[in-house]
Amino acid sequence: MTAEPPRTDEDRAKLRAANLRTAMVLATIAAVFFAGIIASKFLGSPSTSISVIGAAVLLFLVVAIGRNLRR
Repeated sequence: MTAEPPRTDEDRAKLRAANLRTAMVLATIAAVFFAGIIASKFLGSPSTSISVIGAAVLLFLVVAIGRNLRR
C-alpha cells in the first residue's frame, strides 16, 4: 500500500517542512550523543561518563517532548 504523492504546492510545502523537522531532530540526536561522548572522555571517570550521557539524553527528551506538547 503506497501513499499518493502530494498534489498541491501547499501539500508539498507541508511535506517538505515535516521532512526538515525530522532531519533536524535526527541531527540533534547525533550531536547530543557526540558531545556527550566527548565530554565524558574529558571528565575521565566511568560514572561521570554515564552521568553526562544520561543527562544529555534526558535533556533532549525533555526538549523534544515539550516541543510536541506546545502544539
